[in-house]
Amino acid sequence: MIHTSFIIFRLLWKGNWFIQERSCKVLSLIVSARPKIQNVIVENGDGSQSKNKLTTIDDVLKGFGGVAVCSVGIFRPQIVLFKRQFLLLKMPSHPTRGVPTAVSSLATLLKEPLVRSSFVQADGVKLLVPLISPASTQQSMQILYETCLCIWLLSYYEPAVEYLATTRTLPRLIEVVKGSTKEKVVRVIVLTFRNLLPKGTFGAQMVDLGLPIIVQSLKAQAWSDEDLLDALKQLEEGLKDNIKKLSSFDKYKQEVLLGHLDWSPVHKDPVFWRENITSFEENDFQILRVLITILDTSHDSRALAVACYDLSQFVQYYPAGRGIVNDLKAKERVMKLMSHENAEVTKNALLCIQRLFLGAKYASFLQV
Repeated sequence: MIHTSFIIFRLLWKGNWFIQERSCKVLSLIVSARPKIQNVIVENGDGSQSKNKLTTIDDVLKGFGGVAVCSVGIFRPQIVLFKRQFLLLKMPSHPTRGVPTAVSSLATLLKEPLVRSSFVQADGVKLLVPLISPASTQQSMQILYETCLCIWLLSYYEPAVEYLATTRTLPRLIEVVKGSTKEKVVRVIVLTFRNLLPKGTFGAQMVDLGLPIIVQSLKAQAWSDEDLLDALKQLEEGLKDNIKKLSSFDKYKQEVLLGHLDWSPVHKDPVFWRENITSFEENDFQILRVLITILDTSHDSRALAVACYDLSQFVQYYPAGRGIVNDLKAKERVMKLMSHENAEVTKNALLCIQRLFLGAKYASFLQV
C-alpha cells in the first residue's frame, strides 16, 4: 500500500491535468480506505496520545519532492495530499480544474481527524465559504455538493465549528438550501444544520435567518431519501425547542422577520415596549425596517394592521421614534393604508399617522 501511495504521489506533480485529477482521486480513496493507526490522530481538538504528536503540516512534510513521515516513522499520505490540495485551493494552478480537483479530494480527506486539524490550523475553512453559493451548471453543482460535504465533515470538529460561527457559512447554506432541488445537496446541508443546531449560538442564528419556515417548505417536498426525511424532522423539533427558549423580544423578532404578524399579547403590552424599546436599535433598526417592508409587500390584512400598530408603539415609546420613522419614509406607506378596504387596517393606520403627527409626548393619549 505504501509503495503504491509513493508512486501515485509522484504523479500529482505531472504536467498533465488529467493524470493529476485521477491521481488525486485514487490517492484520496486509498487514504480513506486504509486501516486507521492508533495514537497518532487528532480528534476534536485533542492532542494525540503519542509523545511525538503531530502539530503542524511542516512537522510531517519533508519537502514536496520527498515523502511525509511522522515522528514515529509512519508514512502519512493524507498529509502529503492535503498539503498539495490546500495549496491548489488557495492558489489554483489551473483556471477551471484546480479548485474542483482540490475540493473533491478534500471531501474525502476531511474524514481524517488529522486532516481536519491541519485544515483548520492552516486557515483553510475561509477558502471554502465563498464556494457556498447557488449552482446553475452540472459542474458548479458538483463543486457545491463537495464543498457542503467538506463543511459537514468539519461540523464534527469543535475548533472548525468555532471558526464557522465567525463566518457567513450559515447564511450561505440557508440561501442554497432554500432554492435547491438537488436531493444530495439538500441532504448534506440539512445534516450539517442538525450537527450545528445545539452548538453555541447556531440555534438562535438559524431561527433569526428564518430556517424554521424553510424546513417546513422542505418537508412538503417529495424526497426519497429516508435519512433526509428523518434529519428534517429532527431539525424541525430542535428549532422548535430553540424558539421556546427565546425571550419575549426574541419571539417578537422572529414573528416580524418571518412576516407572520398576529395579535399576540406582546403587541399591546406596555411592559414589553418599555423594557425592550432599545432592542429595536439592533442592526440599524432592522426590525423597524422589516415592519415598514411588510407595509409594502404583505397581502395579509392582519399583518398590515399589526405592523401599523407596532410602528405607532415605537413612536410612543422611543424618544426619537417619530423622527426615525419619518426618515425611513414610513409615513407615506401608512397613509396609503388609510384607504384600505379592511377596517382593522385603516383603524391602525390612522392611529399610526396621528402618533406620527403628535409625537411621543401626546401619543399616549391616543388609544385604539
